[in-house]
Amino acid sequence: MTPPKLTDAQYEEALKRAGAVNRKKEETDYHIAKDDQGREQLVVLRPLGAAGRAQGLVQISTGTASLKDALNKQLLLFVCLAVLALAAGLITLLAVLRRTLSPLSELVDRVERIDAGNLDERFPATPIPSEIGRLSASLGGMLDRLNSSFEAEKEAKEQMRQFVADASHELRTPLTSIHGFLEVLLRGASSRPEQLEKALRSMYGESERLKKLVEDLLALAKLDRAESLKASEGELSETVREMEPQLRMLAGNRQVDFQLQHGLRCRYDAYKIKQVILNLFHNAVQHTDAATGSIKLSLDRAEGGVRLAVSDNGTGIEAVHLPHVFDRFYRSDSSRTRKYGGSGLGLSISRAIAEAHGGTIEARSEPGRETVFTIILPF
Repeated sequence: MTPPKLTDAQYEEALKRAGAVNRKKEETDYHIAKDDQGREQLVVLRPLGAAGRAQGLVQISTGTASLKDALNKQLLLFVCLAVLALAAGLITLLAVLRRTLSPLSELVDRVERIDAGNLDERFPATPIPSEIGRLSASLGGMLDRLNSSFEAEKEAKEQMRQFVADASHELRTPLTSIHGFLEVLLRGASSRPEQLEKALRSMYGESERLKKLVEDLLALAKLDRAESLKASEGELSETVREMEPQLRMLAGNRQVDFQLQHGLRCRYDAYKIKQVILNLFHNAVQHTDAATGSIKLSLDRAEGGVRLAVSDNGTGIEAVHLPHVFDRFYRSDSSRTRKYGGSGLGLSISRAIAEAHGGTIEARSEPGRETVFTIILPF
């Protein structure tokens, strides 16, 4: 095998570098050249002599075919390993994606099944904290809120339907009565003074009841619209004292006791609070004996506000009726309430006014012994 020959310039350059003073001993010149048969060989040039005093060069050459074969085998090995690693990574990735996206696909399927008539659908719980788990929890919370909103809307519609039905019933009764008396008058009763006066008095009473009912309905409508109260800071005991003559007159022969703590100030609408006190006091008068009845109105400090209580020793309220006394048109004894011309709206109006002030109203009763209505207004 004839060794390849480099150009004179390459030999001179290699010799020049070999003679350099600062040349390191292990430095070697490498070249790729072809022999006379066109085969590629690796040529190595080594200097002769000590470093910095090179006297010649030694050329060593070997074929690159074996080196290329070894490199190609290494390259093929690395490519195969890379392909295997890629395949293993893809398999692992697909498994992870399938495990990750399966709950998401289930969420999508459940969302598609949900509509206004099917809000009971619930999303699966993801045991491992993840973004999908947070999404599932968020969707579940949103669904609960939507369900609550729909239930509240259904309840409001049912209450409105019941309210309209009750209001129509209450309005129909006095109108029917007035219509009946007018028919009697048209049939000739107007020519008899005693029947005429009786009919007119009855019509007047029914018209007063009708007027009161309409006024109560208008008051509730205004409170339902969250009409702003004309609230100002004042001493509630002074407002109650202003009503004392009117309340004692309304009580008749019943015993009335005022226990008012002075110096309690809060923000309230005096006109509205007077309406509440009058409603509660009138309710106590209706359900106590005219001769032995006793009504107490007290005012003191409560936690976070002022407490106003109206109590009586009347017939009381049965436990089954107590949770409903503030419902509109609710009457535990309709015949007794009709006797006094009530419509079942007074306590509803009282609760609406108390809540409009940011306060609360509640009732407790021991049938045959005591009934207490308590209002708490915030400072």
